[in-house]
Amino acid sequence: MSLAPRLDLRQSQSLVMTPQLQQAIRLLALSNLEIEGYIAEEIEKNPLLEAGGAEPGADIEPVGDPEPPLDRGEPASADELLAGGESTGEAALDVDLATESFHHDGPTDSIAGANGGLDGGLGMGGTAGGGSEDGPDFDSFGNPDTNLHDHLLGQAGATFDPADLFVATHLIDQIDEAGYLTAPLLDIANRLGVALARVEAVLASVQTFDPTGVGARNLAECLALQAKEADRYDPCMAALIDNLDLLARGDLARLKRICQVDDEDMADMIRELRGYDPKPGCRYGGDPVPSVVPDVFVAARGGGWAIEINAATLPRVLVNKSYYAELSGVHGDKASKSWLSDCLASANWLVKALDQRQRTIIKVATEIVKQQEGFFRHGVAHLRPLTLRQVADAIEMHESTVSRVTSNKYLSCARGLFELKYFFTSAIQSADGGEAVSAEAVKSAIRALIQAEDARAILSDDTLVDLLNARGFDIARRTVAKYREAMGIGSSVQRRRQRALEGA
Repeated sequence: MSLAPRLDLRQSQSLVMTPQLQQAIRLLALSNLEIEGYIAEEIEKNPLLEAGGAEPGADIEPVGDPEPPLDRGEPASADELLAGGESTGEAALDVDLATESFHHDGPTDSIAGANGGLDGGLGMGGTAGGGSEDGPDFDSFGNPDTNLHDHLLGQAGATFDPADLFVATHLIDQIDEAGYLTAPLLDIANRLGVALARVEAVLASVQTFDPTGVGARNLAECLALQAKEADRYDPCMAALIDNLDLLARGDLARLKRICQVDDEDMADMIRELRGYDPKPGCRYGGDPVPSVVPDVFVAARGGGWAIEINAATLPRVLVNKSYYAELSGVHGDKASKSWLSDCLASANWLVKALDQRQRTIIKVATEIVKQQEGFFRHGVAHLRPLTLRQVADAIEMHESTVSRVTSNKYLSCARGLFELKYFFTSAIQSADGGEAVSAEAVKSAIRALIQAEDARAILSDDTLVDLLNARGFDIARRTVAKYREAMGIGSSVQRRRQRALEGA
């Protein structure tokens, strides 16, 4: 074997992910609101990009039309670019700087104009800016500006002298959003260098603040503070609060012996406890909970369906060609011209990637509606088993592309707001050998059976299995238990105790 150096020429194929292709793939996984933030960052970096108004008529795709779809000459999607390799991807996404013509408006904008746009069952139109200027301001329904800490600090400033206010401020900082003190008093005393008795005295004053029950260190103390405020903290109520574990288990007989009360008094104390707030701080809220905004609207159109991108959260991006021409006419060094050319290429790529993303979402959503038409017409009981691969094969895309498109995106229809992932469920075989049913349909049946059960005849998991088998669902007991726990429904023993407490 020769050990001398030599040169070999080899030919091989490999997939090269260009930065533009990576950008197109990354955009698929972002929701419309995340796209808005991404575009804002790109506009800051690229002087040739500017934000226009939201697209006046986002793509609307009719589903169920008997006529064959027209060939629109759609550009290659990111998935097709991956399948074609480097050269195919570059050719499909290449930008002709001479013509620079891009298709922004949907191919079926006439449908939106004729029907006034979709509202997805939520009253949100697909027009620019999210509807008319007289539309409701949804931000006005948010939580009030004053949070729990500010509310408590305002009361502390009017109650304590400067020395105790220092301790009270630190205590309030350790109170969580539910209103509970999370740090041990001894640790606070050591950290502040004050006596433990002084910290306890300040805490006792803080616990008199509004809302009642704030500053408690556990649930029992929180309920006790509210009982004292209502002048109901007698020895019997104190014994009941000290034995909340027995109340949770529904052991009413033992509770009556401990509290030394009869059935009527026990029922009265339980009703009193139900009127207390176990999380008093939550009424002032914390950080505002972000609302879920749909990315796709679905509405009935004649005998079929129409799918529309939510243009209210999808800003339009424009390339300022006049500014590019003005800067190109200015004499500059080679590096400046190269940078300007890169900016133009990046802007064109972003515009085209956004257009591809929109078309891909419409394509995937259209196939989902076709596969789950029974759900949109008749409800969750008609939800069919569906996998990512089924949709990917139907639209001739890769399964990973469908996964990216359905991530963090929501669909609004007349039946409500659903995540796109909701429509992909596992299959449960039919007991009579018929077509398999969706796991969500089985969950819906379990929920309906439990909600309709008699308080005197709580359904066990075995009984649920028999009832489901009678409806044609071939399901095991452990599967029923798993679905029940996933829906947050307790066991038959827990439900029986809960009904007993409710009847007390």
